[in-house]
Amino acid sequence: MDEQKAFWINLYNALTVKVVLAAYPVKSTRDIAVSPGLFARGPRGKKLIEIEGKAVGLNDIKHRILRPIWRDPRLHYALNCAAIGCPNLRNEVFTSSNTESLLEAAARDYVNNPRGANIFDKTLTVSSIYVWFAEDFGKSDAVIITHLRRYAEAELLEKLAGIDAIGGMAYNWGLNDAPNF
Repeated sequence: MDEQKAFWINLYNALTVKVVLAAYPVKSTRDIAVSPGLFARGPRGKKLIEIEGKAVGLNDIKHRILRPIWRDPRLHYALNCAAIGCPNLRNEVFTSSNTESLLEAAARDYVNNPRGANIFDKTLTVSSIYVWFAEDFGKSDAVIITHLRRYAEAELLEKLAGIDAIGGMAYNWGLNDAPNF
């Protein structure tokens, strides 16, 4: 099962990179108009690969395979959508032996980055990922904040003391290529 989880994470990330490179230069993956449907934005709805006779796309991998089978909120930290607001793409592949440690490291990295959680003037702003996928992280502010505390390093943990509500959300859809850093 660990090999399958690693396979699907790596496939998702490789397909994301492939589709961005094929459309490059773009300012955002939302500018890659390949998904079917009038209101579709970006590449996530397009079938990008065939596996055992079935056409599969990024949404299939994330929402029909990874999330329902493993039910692990840390998957959101492993899957890179190529946006600045997204967790970083790991510089090593997931394997059956390192997936657990990479998921933990990715969770710590993202939670402690202002893209994940940012506190200014005692107001907590979180990545929109926590709101869009609240059912994965916990359906209430309190459960999401508990999740953040689990991965928070000392500085963020201190700032989270006394915070019991999410005050806002943010997400940057700009492409996370070198000129944006």
